[in-house]
Amino acid sequence: MWQAARVNIAVIGLGLIGGSLMRALSAAGHRVLGFDADPETRATARSAAARVPAAQRWQITATIRDAAADAELVVLAVPLPALDDVLDALVASGYHGLITDVTSVKGPVREAVAARLRRAANPLAGFVGGHPMAGKSVSGFASADPALFTGCAWVLCLDEQTGLDDWLTVAGLVTSLGARVVPATSPEHDRAVAVISHVPHLLALALAATAATDPLALTLAAGSFRDGSRVAGSRPELVAAMCGGNAAAVLAALADVQDRLDEAAKALEGRDPLRGVRDWAQDGHAARKAWPPAPGRPEQVPVRVETLLRLGRAGGWISEVAADRRTVTAFLPVEGA
Repeated sequence: MWQAARVNIAVIGLGLIGGSLMRALSAAGHRVLGFDADPETRATARSAAARVPAAQRWQITATIRDAAADAELVVLAVPLPALDDVLDALVASGYHGLITDVTSVKGPVREAVAARLRRAANPLAGFVGGHPMAGKSVSGFASADPALFTGCAWVLCLDEQTGLDDWLTVAGLVTSLGARVVPATSPEHDRAVAVISHVPHLLALALAATAATDPLALTLAAGSFRDGSRVAGSRPELVAAMCGGNAAAVLAALADVQDRLDEAAKALEGRDPLRGVRDWAQDGHAARKAWPPAPGRPEQVPVRVETLLRLGRAGGWISEVAADRRTVTAFLPVEGA
């Protein structure tokens, strides 16, 4: 089934990520059916389909049941608060194929799917948690872009319950879209994104709210404010879902950032604030200059769970799954590059 060039895929949720994925998968030649709970979004997506070549055209359905009826893979692209209802609708529809998701928090999604796997009379075939590290400060289907995932890191979770064959299926599909697959467990993912995604949203919102109290500051604001507050443009309900759904990890990461800001305050209060801030800034400056990591030479890595997880923990990624599924093409970052 999975060796076929054309896979039947259902995308549930047609916002920025779901809409972009539906466009990308359709452009790659897969048969894609999409559904969104919002009738206006469905109408917009249906009209957009009429403007692409027939061979790359997606279909929009009126229900989740219709979208998943012939699917071999269902992609959940809805916010965390909507997940339970969508999963219940899938189970009620009789769907029993493979599921992946693009939610920014992995632990709660894994638990929600596991609950359905345990109690469903017609259990799901398997689940692979996923999260593409791609996005924009604007949301909605109107902003969808089939090239959004090109070159992006896409976490695919290898948890104890994850079938390796299922994982390779989704990894092969994701890498075919030009993304870099990063293997990780759900807890590892949630700790990492708390630092590089969730806390930055909180910092951006705090910066924007603070600046808004001073009209002169807003008039003078330029590049530093624009870059530092960019993600404050995300819808508050999306920020609440990602941070609230990952509260423990976000609290730990936020405490680390607050500790560093406290150190900056001490530097400013010291006898020589110029030198103090300069010394304080060294670690962050060096870290930012070293990002993004440069890839080393490609290596053929055997497909074993622990080998793949070690690769992810070392900051590595996968660009291709071999046709026989025995190896993957992997890259490790070059230290000091």
